[in-house]
Amino acid sequence: MKLAAYPIGLTGLAVAAALVVNHGWAAIAQVFARGGWSLLWLLPFHALPLLLDTFGWRVLLYPADPSKRAPTLFLFWVATVREAVSRLLPVASVGGDLIGIRLVILRGLDGASVTASVLIEILLTVLNQTLFSALGVLVLIAITQATALTHTILIGLGLSLPMVIGLFVLLRNGAVFERIEQFVQRALASANVIAAFGGKGLDAAIQKLLRRRARLCGCLIWQLACYVTGSFETWFALRLLGHAITPAAAIALEAMAQAVRHFIFFVPAGLGVQEGGLILIGQLIGIPADFALALSLTKRAREVLFGLPALISWQWLESARLRTMWSRKNHVNDSSSLS
Repeated sequence: MKLAAYPIGLTGLAVAAALVVNHGWAAIAQVFARGGWSLLWLLPFHALPLLLDTFGWRVLLYPADPSKRAPTLFLFWVATVREAVSRLLPVASVGGDLIGIRLVILRGLDGASVTASVLIEILLTVLNQTLFSALGVLVLIAITQATALTHTILIGLGLSLPMVIGLFVLLRNGAVFERIEQFVQRALASANVIAAFGGKGLDAAIQKLLRRRARLCGCLIWQLACYVTGSFETWFALRLLGHAITPAAAIALEAMAQAVRHFIFFVPAGLGVQEGGLILIGQLIGIPADFALALSLTKRAREVLFGLPALISWQWLESARLRTMWSRKNHVNDSSSLS
């Protein structure tokens, strides 16, 4: 998967570059110049939707961590690392989630419970993405009147909803990860290879969490608040760039852009996908192509400037852990040699 990410990412980058060249870099640069240094306000603003999303994760994780060994502030930092890894590194969208699970487990929490909270959070995110995209389509229809494109998107979202519901039912009633564990064990003919997987325990943790309906609803509400707040980030960015739109139009634009990027998740960082989606949806609500591309590039600049400190802090933590482990190992070896 990692090897495939490079050619796919390069193809997406080529598409994005072609769109910029086709619509004129000079015009896009002029739009950027209107925003200037004021675009940096998007950095602290982005912390708000991410914090709301963290609150949703904390709701799911609380039963496994009532003593708050992983407090909200720590989970917020982990959320920035998860986002940065998924958006800035050549990995699939789940790469950041795997790193997030590892970082929380290092706080001494049960691995199955942490993994279950992230898996359920991802599943709820997919459900919320579908609902938010449907809201965006309805707003888009209200703004632009009915079009073949909006009808097609709405039908596609409707067809994807049963799959999400089916996953909920499967995870709640079926021993999915235990069966995966048994399959791998038979294939490798060794129990030791996957002894740490704990499929049965993971299934139990997932099913236990899925029975907590109040927490599932709480997470959904926090996630929806995250999406709506993220729409105002788009509204704010376009306003800084010199093209004001209504909050309703911002919700439609953000919902459609998020939908396109999530559905074509295998393209690293959504290269080319985000740019094409913003141009297409932007045209429907009256946003010129140069402003749509400037908005996309502004979002990417914000991702880099917001994500780099998270990546650096994560690498610093991992390096510190390695140094500590190496120091302890040397200390043990020295003690053994002296005895």
